[in-house]
Amino acid sequence: MLTADRTQADRYRELRTKVASADAADRAAMLVEFSREIRRQDLSMIQRAGLGHIGSDFSVIDILVTLYGAVLSVDPVNPRDAGRDRLILSKGHSAGALYAVLAECGFFPKAELQTFAAPLSALNGHPNRTKVPGVETNTGPLGHGFPVAVGIALAAKLRGSPSRTFVVLGDGELQEGSNWEAAMTASHHDLSGLTAIVDRNRLQQGASTEETKRLEPLADKWSSFGWEVRQSDGHDHTALLASFTASTTGRPVCVIANTTKGKGVSFMEDRVEWHHKVPSADQTAAAFEELTR
Repeated sequence: MLTADRTQADRYRELRTKVASADAADRAAMLVEFSREIRRQDLSMIQRAGLGHIGSDFSVIDILVTLYGAVLSVDPVNPRDAGRDRLILSKGHSAGALYAVLAECGFFPKAELQTFAAPLSALNGHPNRTKVPGVETNTGPLGHGFPVAVGIALAAKLRGSPSRTFVVLGDGELQEGSNWEAAMTASHHDLSGLTAIVDRNRLQQGASTEETKRLEPLADKWSSFGWEVRQSDGHDHTALLASFTASTTGRPVCVIANTTKGKGVSFMEDRVEWHHKVPSADQTAAAFEELTR
């Protein structure tokens, strides 16, 4: 198991304090820069490793940054604190994005990112809770993370714990029936401490979601399962923050975050081949140029 970088964890605490006390414009600016840095780190990791899911990572980064930058109650130095909020990345193929965020928060040293997907590295292509602090459950097989999140949220309710559970799902992942069993269970138990976030980029491996297996009307589906549904621009930190923190009606909340695969790099955006394409050296240089403007 990797261990915390206390210096980086202190920087993260300072950032959280600044974000919490800032006005809306300054808060958004800080989170935008946080996201840019995560995209740069993720780009380096994938280019170095020669594998990864960069389009899917760039789709979800602003969601993860908003959660870690302004919402989650977590302590990188004490990642198993009983009262912590839980974040489960059910779309585990976007592990690179999660690793970059966790390292930026100080859960482990940023230098470890250079080992991404290397033999014997703790930073596998899919997250492993026994190796990486901050990872709540192993994910990768789609449809597995959400049921675990429902169990965690139910356990918190039974304990009377105020801790919250957030789970990030891919939209293509919703083609797995286990997710709808989990959704029905969460509604039955009135798990108001549970928020499911759908990374709605409308693309999956090889094709669009609607061509593969139609999901729309997606909001109506979640509502019919008894969830409170909110829709948001998945790249607008202010809008995401409002969706994540608004008071609930006592039901579990689904945030449909409308995103763009490959967001932040023009030649990757909304292109299905970038689901798991690896950028060449020239493409990496061009992407870095866009991400540093």
